[in-house]
Amino acid sequence: MKTKTRVWDAAEHLKTQEDMAAYMAGALEEGDVALIAAALGDIARAQGMTQIARKTGLGRESLYKALSQEGNPELATVLKVCEAVGLKLKAEPA
Repeated sequence: MKTKTRVWDAAEHLKTQEDMAAYMAGALEEGDVALIAAALGDIARAQGMTQIARKTGLGRESLYKALSQEGNPELATVLKVCEAVGLKLKAEPA
């Protein structure tokens, strides 16, 4: 008997603003740029990439590309997406 598996998708588990904030905080804590971009992409997909594209004024396809592990979004894009998904980036002393 074969075991059936499927790809795990973080976006399916991000239901509340608290979930999303904790997920993003974890990615920021790691300090890996690719992980941060991908986490923001997961959060945007959880809320609906088309809706986020409309709110930011950016193209849906370009958001998918920028917010992937291979992406390298500009800071302006990150800030627009954070605002659109209801998150704030916050600085604290290291």
